[in-house]
Amino acid sequence: MTTDSAHHLAQVNIARLRAPLDSPLLRDFTEALDPVNATADGADGFVWRLQSDSGNATDVPVLGDDWLIINMSVWRDLPSLKAFMYAGRHRELLKRRHEWFERVGEAMAALWWVADGHRPTVAEAEERLLHLREHGPTPYAFDLRTVFGPHGRED
Repeated sequence: MTTDSAHHLAQVNIARLRAPLDSPLLRDFTEALDPVNATADGADGFVWRLQSDSGNATDVPVLGDDWLIINMSVWRDLPSLKAFMYAGRHRELLKRRHEWFERVGEAMAALWWVADGHRPTVAEAEERLLHLREHGPTPYAFDLRTVFGPHGRED
């Protein structure tokens, strides 16, 4: 994957909760949020993440559905994002995601390139995710299986 210092990789993923965030079912997940976010914040290639006053984004509304939670961040490039996603505590939590979140048949994550310094909004993330659902992977919104570079070419 070629990278371009004028662009960074934005990612959004949403999840439909199996139970309320304060339920015993989600205790391991909610207790891991702060440590995992701290790891992300210190990770090589990390640029920014969406957070409310709570320090995470679990209380940020997404797609008008109270049972959905959102995670959105910006990374230097795809290798940086993958290095964080598939290592350490985050990897452990990723393996357990079906304990806490419903299985959904439509895309729940999207990637896209942003100009250096741009911080995507939730509305922008919703638009990219809905575009991916409707059109499949394109340079406008893609997934980890079909990646496009910052200039629109498939990598």
